[in-house]
Amino acid sequence: MEQSNQSHWIPLADLMTGLMMVFMLLTAAFMLRVEQTTTLVVKEYEATKNDMHLALQKEFAKDLQQWNAELLGDMTIRFNDPTVLFATGSAELRAPFKKILSDFFPRYIGILSSEQYKSAVKEIRIEGHTSSFWAESMDTKTAYFRNMELSQARTRSALEFVLSLPKVGGDQDWLIAHVTANGLSSSRPLNPELKSVKSQKANQRVEFRIVTNASDRMDQIAKDLQKQ
Repeated sequence: MEQSNQSHWIPLADLMTGLMMVFMLLTAAFMLRVEQTTTLVVKEYEATKNDMHLALQKEFAKDLQQWNAELLGDMTIRFNDPTVLFATGSAELRAPFKKILSDFFPRYIGILSSEQYKSAVKEIRIEGHTSSFWAESMDTKTAYFRNMELSQARTRSALEFVLSLPKVGGDQDWLIAHVTANGLSSSRPLNPELKSVKSQKANQRVEFRIVTNASDRMDQIAKDLQKQ
């Protein structure tokens, strides 16, 4: 009787082992496919990012110095001179900055809204940054929120101005869907360890930052693979 029970369990154990091996192979194949797809998306993103960076560099190479601006490695374009951008404590764009934006923004959007890059752009962020100073008698938290108000008002002014430019009138719908104004107060200083007046002035800047949809694409691919 005992020998009969053993002969019954041996095929069942073999079946369970076989099913486990099939499951392991399917899991390995799925993980390999996810890895290959993710690698492909990352490579495409890096290629697009490099191409976009080169396009921006080529377009603005002769202008950045006279604008007191710079193109960073992540494709952010930073305008550095606070005396050109806004008056102290004001959200009104100075005339020199309006002139710069009138030249810069249509050319900038011409690149990003082109067929080559349009599908890769998730958001174009106009970011306003301030120093941490306000009134000497004011505590740090209050000064932060006052500067937050100011930086938000400044980026909104910049957004309203660039969207009103006649040269980008044909892209209004796309711009409204993709360009945002973001006031960040003093939360992202360039040199956090430096507290001098000079370093604080350097923190007063406006940046145009590009957010790509690479992470969204990878999330969607993962969801599609899970459905299969």
